[in-house]
Amino acid sequence: MNRKLSIIGVPMDLGQNRRGVDMGPSAIRYAGVIERLEQLKYDIEDLGDLVISKPSEETEETSEKENLRNLKEVREGNVALAQKVDDIVQEGRFPLVLGGDHSIAMGTLAGISKHYGNLGVIWYDAHTDLNSGETSPSGNIHGMPLAASIGIGNESLTDIHGYQPKLKPENIVVIGARSVDEGERELIREKGIKVFSMHEVDRLGMSQVMQDALDYLETRKVDGVHLSLDLDSLDPEEAPGVGTPVMGGFSYRESHLAMEMLHDSERITSAEFVEVNPILDEKNKTASMAVGLMGSMLGEKLT
Repeated sequence: MNRKLSIIGVPMDLGQNRRGVDMGPSAIRYAGVIERLEQLKYDIEDLGDLVISKPSEETEETSEKENLRNLKEVREGNVALAQKVDDIVQEGRFPLVLGGDHSIAMGTLAGISKHYGNLGVIWYDAHTDLNSGETSPSGNIHGMPLAASIGIGNESLTDIHGYQPKLKPENIVVIGARSVDEGERELIREKGIKVFSMHEVDRLGMSQVMQDALDYLETRKVDGVHLSLDLDSLDPEEAPGVGTPVMGGFSYRESHLAMEMLHDSERITSAEFVEVNPILDEKNKTASMAVGLMGSMLGEKLT
């Protein structure tokens, strides 16, 4: 794994209507992410946080018309993030992005994918995030980044960083899905997207699911693998401070095992951890969990 690691925080909470995830990067830093990763002997470069604009009246009008909440500001934030991530990859460093709501994945993937011929993605999330303005029940863009990255949705989201699509649908593996809208189900069937729901995880076990996911990406001959981890993948009993909690999620130990297997695979080339909401948290518990999972992904062992 690349020992040179650059961290960028994205205090974005405009992709949804619940405040608080904009404080996620600060909570993760407070939980000791820099110190934890330095102990693993990584060369850490902390680039601080992007500046995210506040919504305008024009944005509110567009939101109602297009069913895309805060479209202008969400796009601007992702355009800035894409350039930062692009620069990090060009410098030969591993991008580690701290969210922020999951809409920021559009910018992360836009900055990364141009450097790979056949990028793969592991989407570790309770949601598939495959909505568009046409299918979303809420208009929340944090439910749309995976669709936008395969070229589906409003062009101002699909063409971030000047090209589309960023991903091939067949190079995506979703792990942990348990809250999927009807429009997303149709897209999954239409595009043949690989999804391991909680049913598969319960039936097969986390070890088998992760191995199957890695084997699947191997058959796709991907030349890089991006991990996009939403903390709502964990059960809210264990990770209460998340943007959109859904009952019936992963345990902390299952997630550590998953991250350890990803590290041992030596396939992960970039990552983001999103949707930490300290307003809803208990003594920064969820941010601390995020830091622990980052440690496991980057080589730390519990035993």
